[in-house]
Amino acid sequence: MVVNGKHVTMAEINFLCAHKKLRSLRLAPLLIKEVTRRVNLKDIWQAVYTSGTTLPTPFSAAPYWHRNLNPKKLIDVKFAYKPQEQTMARFVSAHRLPTDTETPGLRDMKESDVVGVTAALNKHLYNSYKVHITFTEEEVAHFFLPRNGVIQSSLIQGDDGEITDFISFYTLNSSIIGHMDYDKLHAAYAFYNFTVDTDPERLKALFRDMLIIAKKREFDVFNMTEVMKYKHLTNELLFKPGDGLLAHYLYNWRIKSIEPSDIGIVLV
Repeated sequence: MVVNGKHVTMAEINFLCAHKKLRSLRLAPLLIKEVTRRVNLKDIWQAVYTSGTTLPTPFSAAPYWHRNLNPKKLIDVKFAYKPQEQTMARFVSAHRLPTDTETPGLRDMKESDVVGVTAALNKHLYNSYKVHITFTEEEVAHFFLPRNGVIQSSLIQGDDGEITDFISFYTLNSSIIGHMDYDKLHAAYAFYNFTVDTDPERLKALFRDMLIIAKKREFDVFNMTEVMKYKHLTNELLFKPGDGLLAHYLYNWRIKSIEPSDIGIVLV
């Protein structure tokens, strides 16, 4: 991790869970104590984690945003709501996307791109955000090489061979309980995305292409939190605010509160 320019080795804590029948027994403190012990045995003394609940004390909290890709289904399962004065046909039409991506040169990431993506991504993160990960090539290969149903990454390569644009999203589906027609909500989540072009319209165009890719792969909704520069993409791309916040925490490392736009980390 890099925190305000300082490199710190951290563990990432993810999916701390207890069965719902055991959640009144204060198992979470025991689980936290045990995972801390195991991390300390690796000579790691700091950690980063996120939570949908507010604990003492987050250094930032990022709102959720959602973009309808399958409006009728999302309304049927009560994930989204249609304005009363708008017909279903008009609502669906308003969220319609082109059938093909529009940015020239956009293609799927492949194994030979790992070195270039690593260099371009780390440079972007270091120059743009106060809190972020520094990725190794092995981590970039693991987290970003496309895998159907897991991760999708696309990029544009300049004439000099350097990566100029990069978009990615991961899959995190949810179960739908008690609905006659649907049992699964297919959700795509914005991962790491950047362009070396300083024009904000460039990133907006890339995000639109990412929505098109997700729609073609039959995702129902595209989600993101307000980290990085994503807040500036919401209005024209028809993202709507969610009702939750994703709080960000550092363990055993103190920094002043920062804006979500200064966070360059997305924990899957």
